[in-house]
Amino acid sequence: MKIFIKNMVCGRCIAAVSNIFNERNIKITQISLGEVETEGDISKMDIQLIEDRLKETGFERIKDATHQLVDKIKNLIIIKIGKLDIDENFLLSKFLSVELHKDYSSLSKAFSQNENITVEQFFILQKIEKVKELLLYNEFNLTEIAGKLGYKSVQHLSSQFRSTTGFTPTEFKKLKVHNRRSLDMVQETDTKDQ
Repeated sequence: MKIFIKNMVCGRCIAAVSNIFNERNIKITQISLGEVETEGDISKMDIQLIEDRLKETGFERIKDATHQLVDKIKNLIIIKIGKLDIDENFLLSKFLSVELHKDYSSLSKAFSQNENITVEQFFILQKIEKVKELLLYNEFNLTEIAGKLGYKSVQHLSSQFRSTTGFTPTEFKKLKVHNRRSLDMVQETDTKDQ
């Protein structure tokens, strides 16, 4: 049985969801971001108990195809940004179309209707959260960060960072409270006029 789960964005999420299924002694044959496949069918009682435990830990079962698609889009974007290998000529539309084998306009429409934000805005917000993280770790300078996240220049990164956060990257580093958000919690309320 295949179960789709919202908010699985990292390896720790996979471990947490796996533990929930193990608590009910349900054998998992495959688990990946947003998806769990079990050896057999699950009783209605076990499904309800799993759904309750998922909600307690910040996850949620996705029941319809559109929400599954939107969650796949989010996961693909988060994983792509996490790899820090976005070329400056990267096209989000082409990437998503190839990965999901669907026309980008239908992907974009489904995403916007369900999230009240465009795919492009979500992508930018995710990149900005990654910039915040990298700035705080002091692992890379701004030029390196720009290169790893597909910005054509440091100025472009800085401009987008400021329009999203209200601060330049340098001002952000000096703040005592950094207002970082977990990647699965980034949503339309985080945007300013972009």
